[in-house]
Amino acid sequence: MNIYDIAKLADVSIATVSRVVNNSPKVSARTKEKVLAIMKENEYTPNAFARGLGLGTMKTVGIICPDISDIYMAKAVSYLESNLHDHGYDCILGCSGFKQKEKESYVKLLLSKKIDTLILVGSTYAGSGKDEADTDYIREAAEQASVFMINAKVAGDNIYCTYADDFQATYEVTKAYLRRGKEKILFMYDSESFSARQKLAGYEAALQDAGYPVLGNLKFKTKNDIEYTKNMLLEYNKVLDFDSVLATDDGIAAGAVKYAKIKGLSIPEELSITGYNNSILALCSDPELTSVDSKLGVMCRKTVERMIELLENEAQIEKNVCVPCEIVRRCTTDY
Repeated sequence: MNIYDIAKLADVSIATVSRVVNNSPKVSARTKEKVLAIMKENEYTPNAFARGLGLGTMKTVGIICPDISDIYMAKAVSYLESNLHDHGYDCILGCSGFKQKEKESYVKLLLSKKIDTLILVGSTYAGSGKDEADTDYIREAAEQASVFMINAKVAGDNIYCTYADDFQATYEVTKAYLRRGKEKILFMYDSESFSARQKLAGYEAALQDAGYPVLGNLKFKTKNDIEYTKNMLLEYNKVLDFDSVLATDDGIAAGAVKYAKIKGLSIPEELSITGYNNSILALCSDPELTSVDSKLGVMCRKTVERMIELLENEAQIEKNVCVPCEIVRRCTTDY
């Protein structure tokens, strides 16, 4: 039995329970009596975390991302920190890497700091979709503090997710390619994360809706690394037949641009290329990359706004928020 169980049984917020624990005058006598009765009935003993919530003394948010050197992750942390500071919150950052045990360890570490809430940045925290047990550690964490996820979706009590509409974005890009007569679309990805799976599903759905087969050899796994991607395409160019590229990250797309230049292919006439995340790499590429803007800044802002509503205003908030993407057209496509 924990503070969240008591709140659910009493049909009040966790902040209300913590105020009862701390004998706050902001709670009505009737509500206080109801909460205390449920606590007594269930032999609930408040811990330091429950007391801290009511006193409002922590004002600290834990943020975990897999790799801060990644452009996407670095931007997300920057957006979050700025938004949190605007609301008077500090943050503690942890970089977990991508291995399951490391992710679980970092979640436990930050929870031990008695943070107000935990924010997980990146779709890797939603697992590979193959084993639901891979996300059990998040549901366990949500029993101690609210968990907010950016660009990932995990079901569970006290877990709140904000993610880009990656399915619709890749669906639209694929349809645009098909309208321009591009029928051999190479889908390039670097993981089986929640976001990558949504992007792949959008790509496949667009092909199927248009009556085209989904060819396994046109789903190409690589690394999110420009040189690595370029070299892989050069190595496999004799067995790969494609007239366009849809990449799950700008770094992968930039590698495809380098490949095209080495092969003497004109862009976008002979090879069209679309990246993802609309990062600085899209502008540094020559020619500049068409890229999907996944609206990371919007996702971070909405996450912090909902967190404040939950922690400070005791409001009911949406569990899942899907943010529309935008295709930013530049020189590597003609759709």
